[in-house]
Amino acid sequence: MRFTAVALVALLGLAAAAPVADPEPQLVPSGEDIRIESINYAGTGCPAGSVATSLTDDKTLLTLAFDKYTAQSGPHIQPVENRKNCQLTLKLKYPHGFQYSIFTADYRGFAAIKKGSTGTCKSTYYFSGMQQQASLATEFKGPFEDDYLKHDELDVVSMVWSPCGQQGMLNINSQVRVTPIGSDSANLLTVDSTDLKFKNIFGLKWRKCPGK
Repeated sequence: MRFTAVALVALLGLAAAAPVADPEPQLVPSGEDIRIESINYAGTGCPAGSVATSLTDDKTLLTLAFDKYTAQSGPHIQPVENRKNCQLTLKLKYPHGFQYSIFTADYRGFAAIKKGSTGTCKSTYYFSGMQQQASLATEFKGPFEDDYLKHDELDVVSMVWSPCGQQGMLNINSQVRVTPIGSDSANLLTVDSTDLKFKNIFGLKWRKCPGK
């Protein structure tokens, strides 16, 4: 397969975003108060044993390398191969009295989509136990063959914030898909073709929880 690896980078402790009606800057937890406690993954694009992780010494950058996250279609390719997904669940430890939210996410990759076919890269962000979620998708209409950058930027209104008073479990459900199924021409959608790694760069925003 063309897609042999995926990397996820979580950026912690970026400048906080104030609520819409309050332009006053907010405090940010220090890097020493924040750490990544665990990350779990599951899905057809990241089956058990297919992910390698590394964490920087300052606990702010987490890289996950995957080797089975490729969507493809074409002659002699099974229909189930046209869509792959990966569910990531990230647990952060951070001080009480703060909330955090995904603000930006960058997906770098490669798409080889023939005329009449479409490739889709979609991501959904939400916290466990919370109803609010945000989804963003990028489509590649054939003919298209090139590296690409999918940049997700959530505005303040649509941002999904972690619950106050508890440690929020951040979920990121990503998927890559090529259509139509059973196409006579070969189609491929991966992320980051240069070194065959799927790179997601996630930026977090912080704000103080409301007072009682």
